[in-house]
Amino acid sequence: MNREWNDTQPIYRQLRDRVVHMILDGVLKEGDALPSVRNVAADYRLNPLTVLKAYQELVDEELVEKRRGLGMFVKDGARDLLLKGERQKFLAEEWPRVAAKIQRLGLTRKELIAAAKRSLGKSVKGK
Repeated sequence: MNREWNDTQPIYRQLRDRVVHMILDGVLKEGDALPSVRNVAADYRLNPLTVLKAYQELVDEELVEKRRGLGMFVKDGARDLLLKGERQKFLAEEWPRVAAKIQRLGLTRKELIAAAKRSLGKSVKGK
C-alpha cells in the first residue's frame, strides 16, 4: 500500500479505498486476513482509531468480517460485490463522459473495437 495520503479525503476513507482496491486487484483474496489494526497503524504512523474506522466501514459494507480473537477477514463474495458496484458506478458516472467524447471525436465503431482489442491484448500480455 502507498504510504502517502492526500488532503482531499479523510485518511480513514483513503485507507478503506486502498483495501477495496487490494480486494479488486486480487492482492487480498476472499478468506484472507487483513493486516492487524496495530500493524497498519505502526507501519503508516496512523492513529489506531483511524485504521479501526476504515476497517469498520468495510465491515458495515459486508466486505470484511470480524472473527473474535483472530482479526478481520475478507468475506466470501466481497470481490463480486465490489465489481458489481464498480461496474454500476462506471456506467452511471464515467461512461456518459466517455460516450460524449467518443461522439464529439467522431470515432467509429470499427476504431473503437480495434482500440479495445489492442488495449485488452496489452493488459492480458502484461499479466
